[in-house]
Amino acid sequence: MSIDDAQVRTAAEAVVDPELARPLGELGMVRSVTTRRRRAAVEVALPVAGYPQADELTRRVEAAAAAVEDVAEVAVDTVVMDDEERARLRLLLRGEPVDGHGGHEHGGHEHGTPLGHEEGRPNRFMLPRSKTRVVGISSGKGGVGKSSVTVNLAVALAQSGYDVGLLDADVYGFSVPKMLGVGTDPVIIDDLVIPPRAHGVRCLSMGFFVPDETPVIWRGPMLHKALEQFLVDAYWGEPDFLLVDMPPGTGDVALSLGQYLSKAEMYVVTTPQPAAQRVAQRSAYAARTLKLSVRGVIENMSWFTGDDGTRYELFGSGGGASLAADLGVPLLGQVPLVPAVREGGDVGFPVVAADPESEAARSFGALAAALVDLGPARVYRQELTVH
Repeated sequence: MSIDDAQVRTAAEAVVDPELARPLGELGMVRSVTTRRRRAAVEVALPVAGYPQADELTRRVEAAAAAVEDVAEVAVDTVVMDDEERARLRLLLRGEPVDGHGGHEHGGHEHGTPLGHEEGRPNRFMLPRSKTRVVGISSGKGGVGKSSVTVNLAVALAQSGYDVGLLDADVYGFSVPKMLGVGTDPVIIDDLVIPPRAHGVRCLSMGFFVPDETPVIWRGPMLHKALEQFLVDAYWGEPDFLLVDMPPGTGDVALSLGQYLSKAEMYVVTTPQPAAQRVAQRSAYAARTLKLSVRGVIENMSWFTGDDGTRYELFGSGGGASLAADLGVPLLGQVPLVPAVREGGDVGFPVVAADPESEAARSFGALAAALVDLGPARVYRQELTVH
């Protein structure tokens, strides 16, 4: 009995690419389908050589084609896209109009779209229709565990079923890729960057582009451009949350992000001691000066639980609650001081993933739930637009 070629193609094109999280038919990655007797051969065009998760993609296509009636054997061959196919894919991922030859149709910008610095490319997170909640995690100074909180909060949100991106905007002190355990570099499709995933979180950082031991010695305009490219020249998809690990303090990077992510909601990380609370307060006031919405306070290193179950407040108490009261926002969560949080960051296996039933993991789970329950800072609806 002969196989229906169209059914095999439909099945293959419905497969979701594990890297780009979109169907292969939409991405133009199913180049050909041929059948003979009960054998189906599918040729899949990968965007670049060494494409991450190519083996997983092959397995998915094989399973989908094998499920078609009368198919007894499946062969999947992977090739690399030609320049025209790759150009079409790049435009598609950017959300730009594409003609039938892989070219660019001009005049596709929406009126009022926040634009990138070059070529008028949009910052899609700021579009009125964007569903993404942009969540900035900030602190007044280093050493309060801001990056650990950001990474574990991102993983906790992903474990709850949300699509999560994490932008490491701490350009001078980047640490997120190592803490998250990202094992691959970003995929580069021409000039479009595809952030890699780890523990269900898509991540982009300066750490992918400079050696670990190399200091970033840049002035404001260069930082400004780098952050713009992370937002405009990267394919993030349509995540439910984009967490931004902000640099400590109130310098150039914070000013740039205030411009590019004007609807971001900010959360301030502090530790319990009053001195840290006072410094964190400056970060919150700076965010408000930039017209960013400060939504809550996160207290880290709140206590240490001894083997006897007793809580020891090694850094004092009350700093988070006091800061929240001063700012008129909720104390969204308290995270205990646990060695496993530091150890997980050192080995790239966050405690939320490594030991989900631990005290620290449960506190991050509660923090993620509180963030979800709080809801977005502002609601953007096109039907409310004033003309």
